[in-house]
Amino acid sequence: MAERSLVIDHLKLSYEGLFNAAELYNVISSFFYEKGWDWLEKFNLEQVTPTGKNIQLILEPWKSVSDFYKISVAIKIHLTDVKDVEVEQEGKTLRLNHGQVKITFDGYVLSDRSGEWTSKPFYWFLTLIAQKYFFRDRFARMEAWITSDVEDLHERIKTYLNVFKYTYREKIKE
Repeated sequence: MAERSLVIDHLKLSYEGLFNAAELYNVISSFFYEKGWDWLEKFNLEQVTPTGKNIQLILEPWKSVSDFYKISVAIKIHLTDVKDVEVEQEGKTLRLNHGQVKITFDGYVLSDRSGEWTSKPFYWFLTLIAQKYFFRDRFARMEAWITSDVEDLHERIKTYLNVFKYTYREKIKE
């Protein structure tokens, strides 16, 4: 069994206002595609309520960085009270969404991703000693890698959402 170390614990992002849900999803998926990550959409739920749509997504992209290490991100996206609105911008009518966005990021480093070195107690002990004393710098590089990628994604999403916040502020029609 692989040992999973938590590197980023509940990095949160919240936003309320105009956005395009499909483009938000594309910002996230294209980020991981550009970086060469593999994609796993673990959970996707959409509920229609009288106040609007509630959408929940759990995404778990991962990347094998060596034969021994794998890095993984768990992204929980909650879109609440999402309504379709039309916005006029420079004479054009745009169809956007209005609602609340809450995103939580967790970053992990998985060691012994194939489970070969934890099958027997002696191998597990050797792995523990090797990681603690000999391969500390590799684990630190994996931590830095996952931290850098998650912070970069966090900034991209914030930038995308703030663009909508300030660009399409006027003339909302429902």
